[in-house]
Amino acid sequence: MTGGAGEIVLSKQDLREIAAFAAACAETALEIFEADQPDDSRPRDAIRAAWEFARGGERGKSLRDTASAALRAAKDADTAAAREAAWAAMSAAGAAYLHPLAKATQIKHILGAGAYAARAAELVVGDDRSVGAEHLEQTVHRATPVVVDVLKRFPAAPSGGGRVGELIRMLDSDLRSLTIA
Repeated sequence: MTGGAGEIVLSKQDLREIAAFAAACAETALEIFEADQPDDSRPRDAIRAAWEFARGGERGKSLRDTASAALRAAKDADTAAAREAAWAAMSAAGAAYLHPLAKATQIKHILGAGAYAARAAELVVGDDRSVGAEHLEQTVHRATPVVVDVLKRFPAAPSGGGRVGELIRMLDSDLRSLTIA
């Protein structure tokens, strides 16, 4: 399902499904951020905006603004785990902006929120990578057939990106191996 040279065909419903998946992933890490920064609603606002788009809202200024605000919240976080959780929220709001380009870098729009949330979960328990693996297993179960189909339209996740990049590649591999009727 590709369009013109190097383009992937994506419907608005595809983008809504990706945003819903990303919002659900980011929500799992929200309490990590809020434990660190209880008076900062920016990540929660970003996730709320992602859900609003997923449920039929417009892809516009609210998503961009809340994603930027969640990024600033990450910079203000006191712990690495809270920073990763805020990045998960930023990724959720940004998921609606998955570009229809056949580039591996676009995978981060689909899987970034899940990978950042898994990394936050690892860090909150002393960098226990088995926790990240368990988190990814739960993330795989959140993926709808549409999310898996959209993911499979893109090239595999690229190398690099440190631990979050590794988590993205693990999640990418796990989802691509699914056979959903």
